[in-house]
Amino acid sequence: MRSTFMGLEASKRGLFTQQSALYTTGHNISNANTPGYSRQRVNMQPTAGYPGIGLNTPQMPGFIGTGVEAGSVQRVRDAFIDKQFRQESNKLGYWESRSKAIEQMEDVLNEPSEFGLQRSMSLFWQSLQDLSRDPENGGSRAVAVDRGVAVAESLNYMDSSLKEIQRNLHNEINVSTKEINSILDQIAGLNKQIKEIEPNGYMPNDLYDARDVLIDELSEYMPVEVSYTKSGGKALDIAEGAVTIKIAGSNPPVELVNGVERVNVKADYAKIKKEPGQDQDVTTQPFQKLIISEQESIVNGPMATIVEDKNSTRGYSELPKTGKLKGIIDSYGYAESKDASEVNAEDVKGLYPDHMRQLDQLARAFAKAFNDQHALGYPKNQTADDTSKDFFTSKDGTPITAATITVNKLIQDDVSLLRASSQNSTEGEEGNGANAKALSDVQHELLPGLGGSSVQMFFEGMIGELGVKGQQAARNEFNAATMMESVTFRRASVMSVSLDEEMTDMIRFQQAYNASARMMTAVDETLDKIINGMGRVGL
Repeated sequence: MRSTFMGLEASKRGLFTQQSALYTTGHNISNANTPGYSRQRVNMQPTAGYPGIGLNTPQMPGFIGTGVEAGSVQRVRDAFIDKQFRQESNKLGYWESRSKAIEQMEDVLNEPSEFGLQRSMSLFWQSLQDLSRDPENGGSRAVAVDRGVAVAESLNYMDSSLKEIQRNLHNEINVSTKEINSILDQIAGLNKQIKEIEPNGYMPNDLYDARDVLIDELSEYMPVEVSYTKSGGKALDIAEGAVTIKIAGSNPPVELVNGVERVNVKADYAKIKKEPGQDQDVTTQPFQKLIISEQESIVNGPMATIVEDKNSTRGYSELPKTGKLKGIIDSYGYAESKDASEVNAEDVKGLYPDHMRQLDQLARAFAKAFNDQHALGYPKNQTADDTSKDFFTSKDGTPITAATITVNKLIQDDVSLLRASSQNSTEGEEGNGANAKALSDVQHELLPGLGGSSVQMFFEGMIGELGVKGQQAARNEFNAATMMESVTFRRASVMSVSLDEEMTDMIRFQQAYNASARMMTAVDETLDKIINGMGRVGL
């Protein structure tokens, strides 16, 4: 026979359940502006009906409802949108870092402008033409030499500025790997806490949110593949479990986090083979590979403590396919050979190494062509000798590059050594400036060292190539940002807190709570009649 007090119990359950829903609504409202927070909901479910199933179950028409209970408190997320968000974040991270590196290079090359290399060269050629008309004029000679110094210093400045940016990119790679390791450490720590909570039948929604924020940050640096391992014990079916993170597209698969275990990521660099006597610039060594160190976790403490296992270090030879780290590496420069401790400079690929090689090629071919023509001339009122035949020389005696090119110190100290004449003035005509005119015409020569291009054509090609890359990077960054904005909006429509919706839910749960309370009052009045009013006939 059914209990007289069953109505009170059903109403009590309604009170408690609606109260839980109101508390959850308040939690959502409180975290409306919390980054990464996912709105939560109470999954309500009816309790088992009366009577239950058994041998002594009374025969009666159907089950009578016994009320409601809160089955779980679940956060509202869409796994597909999360995956799409991380993919777009990865693309945006790559093109943002790529576009930033190109913009910095464009600022250094500074073309077209009134202060760039092209302007310096134009003034240099003009000064040589002026000198050809009046080769005896010491002022014209001084101007030509000074403008030659300006050209060399322009090349020096561009090379040093590009190397400085490259060193900054080197530091950024190292900072990025440290940030990645910090993220992996935190994810492993959260996995540890989640694995301790879930087996007790609880849903650590706020820990899930914190972990997803970290996964989002990690996906900006490299493509990730996420999977979950269910917890044991009394874990709910909807509990997520510990996360396992791999580098997406890696072959063989590389796990970054597996439960409370994570790896240590470190950038490895190769050395560039140098000519004898040249120093190795350690800050611009090309990136070679990521070193993945296997690590084991100690499970004591509130967070996972990571200890490196020195005996199981391996290299991950492939670059990440996309992401911020890949964008930085592509700009900084990487070695195509993955195993050699030293690589040739021409084997280093990347935005900055490619353009710096072109700049060295320009300086070398320009200096050679100019020096060859300069050696054919004669200085003013002096006997020609080999010490001043080269107008451009190297600062340190090594082959001429954009970093080392300079004007011969002898010519800087004595401008009369500038070979403007095509004949020895002590033996031929006075005031001959034919060689100065020939030196000015070097600007139009098609040089084998520049692939059959003139100096101006080659430099314009460099600037044009950089402009195309900059346009591509800016366009792809804009497209990636547009896609990211679209996915972020869709994601927010699912997981973000809407105050209007929460206020509506608050009213709904409040009314349900009031109704349950009113039902309890009605049952109480019924019981009062039964207890105090029955059996009083004749009194």
